[in-house]
Amino acid sequence: MKLAVINAGYFKLDGGAMFGVVPKSLWEKRNPPDSQNLCTWAMRCLLIEKGDRRVLIDTGMGNKQDAKFFSYYQPHGEDSLERGLNAHGYGFADVTDVFLTHLHFDHGGGALYRSEDGSILPRFPEATYWSSRAHWEAAVRPNDRERASFLKENILPLQELGCLRFVEDAEATPILPEIKWHHVYGHTESMMVVQIQWEERTLFYCADLIPSAGHIPLAWIMAYDVRPLVTLEEKAKFLQKAADERWILFFEHDPRIECGTVEQTERGIRLKETFRLEDAAQFAG
Repeated sequence: MKLAVINAGYFKLDGGAMFGVVPKSLWEKRNPPDSQNLCTWAMRCLLIEKGDRRVLIDTGMGNKQDAKFFSYYQPHGEDSLERGLNAHGYGFADVTDVFLTHLHFDHGGGALYRSEDGSILPRFPEATYWSSRAHWEAAVRPNDRERASFLKENILPLQELGCLRFVEDAEATPILPEIKWHHVYGHTESMMVVQIQWEERTLFYCADLIPSAGHIPLAWIMAYDVRPLVTLEEKAKFLQKAADERWILFFEHDPRIECGTVEQTERGIRLKETFRLEDAAQFAG
């Protein structure tokens, strides 16, 4: 089984929103903001290759929305889903499965695209798209707090076009035996984080539970989270396991750090090593 980083580009979000109650004097050292208090974040996806299966975890924000929408988030950089796949010898039609950790626009927006005639179509025409049933129900009937993050054009066509399946059905048809997911409830309803057995190691795709290496300390929780105290409990559980078992943490949004390991210290669990995924063998055993 092979793993490959697919960077869908960069965008900007308010630093205060991304770091919650943490003072700016602390978080700006981790991710310096611009004059508008906006910080740059990655949209880092993961491609899992095994046999005839190519599973892509998350898809970035895509390009369906209008200029006004993008002016809020300022997508930038040369990276894209297409370039990332091409770099590994693949195109959109080669992806067999798209695993969506959750349906916020910066994770699921790239799953679909708007064609020249205005219709919305699957970006990965041969793929099965996987979501959580409970999360799907929350996304199609969003609460007021998350309404701006759940865009109907990113969500409803997946079901209307017949390419959506729910992970609850995967017991009959497993995605891959090396992939295990866990439902977490602090960031949004029933988001999934992904545990991957890879070359006798465990890689943990953190999604928005731990969006960057800077979010490893327990109190560093995004203001976007709907249940921050639940996030705190979930982070504590997974970080303890990651420290005990030397997991590789994969950071979806960190603008510079792809992966890292953590260790127990007097101040709690903290970042130990950072590295690119392709160099992981040197750091985690």
